[in-house]
Amino acid sequence: MRIGNVDGRLAILTGAGTAIDVELASGGRFGPDPQAVYDSWAEFIEWAPTAPGEAVPYDRDLLGAPAPRPRQSFGIGLNYRDHADESGFGVPDQPSVFTKFPSCITGPETEVVLPAGGHTDWEVELVAVIGAEAWQAAEADGWGHVAGLCVGQDLSERITQMASKPPQFSLGKSFPGFGPTGPWLVTPDEFADPDDLELGCAINGEEVQKSRTSHLIISVPQLVARLSAITRLLPGDVIFTGTPAGVGQGRNPQRWLAPGDELVSYVEGIGELRQHFVAAQGT
Repeated sequence: MRIGNVDGRLAILTGAGTAIDVELASGGRFGPDPQAVYDSWAEFIEWAPTAPGEAVPYDRDLLGAPAPRPRQSFGIGLNYRDHADESGFGVPDQPSVFTKFPSCITGPETEVVLPAGGHTDWEVELVAVIGAEAWQAAEADGWGHVAGLCVGQDLSERITQMASKPPQFSLGKSFPGFGPTGPWLVTPDEFADPDDLELGCAINGEEVQKSRTSHLIISVPQLVARLSAITRLLPGDVIFTGTPAGVGQGRNPQRWLAPGDELVSYVEGIGELRQHFVAAQGT
C-alpha cells in the first residue's frame, strides 16, 4: 500500500494521481491526521486493503510528509562505506546517531531557504517510519516494526555542523525545510527485496549520487535492533538511514547548493522528492 498526506489529511493513494480519504472512507474509524494513524497501525493496515470509497484526483503540490510530526527523528551518519571514506571519518564501530529535529521535516515538493553564509549540502536517504513500538527488538523482527519506507533528504549546513570540536550534527541538519520526506509511505510488502533498493539524486539534471541500500553498513532491521536496545522506538518515529558517496563536501572542489538549484531525489519503487532552493532575504 501507499499511504499519503494530502493537504494534511490521511489518504490511501491508489495510483494514477488518485486517493481515498481515510476519514471519510472509514466513517470516522480513523481520523484525518496522518501522524495519528501510526498509533493504530496494525488495525489500519488490516482495514486499508478493502477500504471503500471513491478515489479522487489530488494535486501533487498538496502532498505533505507521510509522518509529519514524529516524536523522535533519528539520523544515521557514515552508514555507507564510500561516504565514510569521502568524509574522512572512517567507518564507525557503532551506529553514528544524531537527530534531525522534527520541526525541519517537510513534504516532497518544497522551496528551501538557504541559510545566509552557509554551505548547504545534499544527502539522499532511505527513510523508515516505525509502525509498532520497538524495545530491545531482535534484528530478525526488525522489519515487523516498520510501517513503511519513503524517500528523504538529509540536507546539511556544513559550517554549522563543523563549527564545534568534535563536530555536532543535529543543528546543522535541522534548519527549516532540511528534512523533506515522501512522496508517500510504501509498505515493505510492496518490494521484492526491501533491503536492496536503488537511490540517488540529481542537481539541475546532473546526477550527483547513486547507490543501493544493500550497501548500507547497518541495515534497516539492524538499526531497529540497535536503536531499540537503548531507547524505545515509538509509532510514527522516523529513521534517516544514511547517505552514499557523492555529497558536496566530499568533492574536489567542494560544491554547495545555490539559489535557483533544483534537487531531485529518488528511491526505487517509492518515488521522487523535488526541492527548489532560494536565497535568504537580504542576501
